[in-house]
Amino acid sequence: MIVYRDAKADDGEKLAAMAKAAFTETFGHLYPAADLNAFLDEAFGPEGLPAQIGDPAFTILVATEHDAIIGFAKLGPVGFPGEWPEDAVELYQLYVLSSHLGAGIGPALMDWAIATARAGGASQLILSVYVDNHRAKAFYARYGFVDVGRYDFPVGDTIDEDRIMRLSL
Repeated sequence: MIVYRDAKADDGEKLAAMAKAAFTETFGHLYPAADLNAFLDEAFGPEGLPAQIGDPAFTILVATEHDAIIGFAKLGPVGFPGEWPEDAVELYQLYVLSSHLGAGIGPALMDWAIATARAGGASQLILSVYVDNHRAKAFYARYGFVDVGRYDFPVGDTIDEDRIMRLSL
């Protein structure tokens, strides 16, 4: 049975390991090892995702099965350059392990993200998605997200084209 709950401080290492695994299985083949490792260390190392658990600026929901973290979503303040409403919220990550794709975890996490943003009074939910991640772009479009521009996403020294997508709440 899949259980959804807020991330707890002692989830840090397990959540970081899950995030590294999900990113690597989806995108790892795109990058030189040095760039991939630099990104994983920055985003999911001790000063990254684990440090954001309990930070009042971020809200993290995890999906677990048999006490193993198999997915998560993280909301926080918009970090993209540009003009964004003060009440906009960013969906930083919505990750599900490939072994659990199709089990309804992604939709459950997205429903939570939208409901949480609305409950917090947000007018917009903003995210970025890799330009060639067609599955994810179609998923977000089904929820009403629209493409509003380009974002250069650094993975080590590699710069990817991401698309910024916005949902008006």
